[in-house]
Amino acid sequence: MKDMPEFSGVTYVKQPSRSAAGDNAPVEELVAQILAAVRKDGDAAVRAYSRQFDKADLEMFEVSDAERHAALEALDPQSRADTEFAIANVRAFAQAQLSTIQPLEVEPLPGVHMGHRVIPVQRVGCYVPGGRYPLLSAPVMTIVPAKVAGVDEVVACLPPNAHPAMIAGCHLSGADRIFRIGGAQAIAAMAFGTETVPAVDKIVGPGNAFVNEAKRQVFGPIGIDQLAGPSEIFILADETGDAAMIATDLLAQAEHDVRTRVGLITTHEPLARAVLAEMDRQLADLSTAETAGAAWRDYGEIALCADEAAMIAYSDHIAAEHLQVHTADAREFATRLRNYGSLFIGELASVVYSDKCSGTNHTLPTMAAGRYTGGLWVGTYVKIATHQWLTEEGVRHVAPPAARQSANEGLEGHRRAAQLRLDRLSER
Repeated sequence: MKDMPEFSGVTYVKQPSRSAAGDNAPVEELVAQILAAVRKDGDAAVRAYSRQFDKADLEMFEVSDAERHAALEALDPQSRADTEFAIANVRAFAQAQLSTIQPLEVEPLPGVHMGHRVIPVQRVGCYVPGGRYPLLSAPVMTIVPAKVAGVDEVVACLPPNAHPAMIAGCHLSGADRIFRIGGAQAIAAMAFGTETVPAVDKIVGPGNAFVNEAKRQVFGPIGIDQLAGPSEIFILADETGDAAMIATDLLAQAEHDVRTRVGLITTHEPLARAVLAEMDRQLADLSTAETAGAAWRDYGEIALCADEAAMIAYSDHIAAEHLQVHTADAREFATRLRNYGSLFIGELASVVYSDKCSGTNHTLPTMAAGRYTGGLWVGTYVKIATHQWLTEEGVRHVAPPAARQSANEGLEGHRRAAQLRLDRLSER
């Protein structure tokens, strides 16, 4: 591929033929039209777009209590048990994370008190993608941390044609309200509010290109978690890597979507060649080969690195959404990595476990966003809001430099506000 970066000490056993970054459909104009229509016409516009895009003509968007319980009853016992297992693990990890976010009160100068509070977002909208399969883990990952964080109301939107099990998943995860609305119109409804859908303060959750673009366009007065592209997995391996296991894990992620980006970064050429052959061998009898094979053909890569330093530098440049470490001392090696969405240390730690039920969140940064942010977590649903209060002694410390700085900047109103309190103290 022409726009592949050149790195010292890195050659390619297989290069991707296409760029996921450059293959986004030109959806900006259509999404803008959808947002404007929903903002203007509310439920009527949502209903029209649901008919147009989802072939669904629903009298009521909101899922009733009776429908919730019917979906729950229809869920087979093992699927329910597995979903509840995932919920328990995600909840436990989110609770542990929340315990590390503490309110603060300090007095850096005598009489100058400042700090912060940890305040849950009041109302959050969770977009739950429908996809080709009922992905029961999807609502767990967005709704459960919100409830742990203390969000007052969690609104879930999922496509009208989503599998009924997804309604059960939203219910079990703790959604306060569930709506059968998909696509950009769902983002618009949650951002602006309609006659039936309440406006939210923040929207989270992955979706297709239209959902992503809608989130981008409403961002500002409405918060979002991130802009997610197609899924990604890279595996770092040395000569100890197991070719069959590496290929299995790459294909497990590749079956998500034909645009999934999958890759191996290794220092060992025999392993690189073995994985290349193993991918073809496993695709021959993989039931999802039509999707996984297309992803591997178009976006798959195997990078051969001269040494560990080159391997780490290239990995940090890629900043993969999911990054697995299959090296002789994986835990030590992992401490030298900087950019990734979520890290899976050692060959026993598969992305699939996190995708489904182990407890870490599977909503993660893609398209190199791991260089500057992590994934969805309980902290996504709280605000760290600062405050201060001063005694008279505190005013005497900060008013003079504040007044002088304001005067130097030519901001007379600022100078007066800083000086007024000091003058009042002097008059007493």
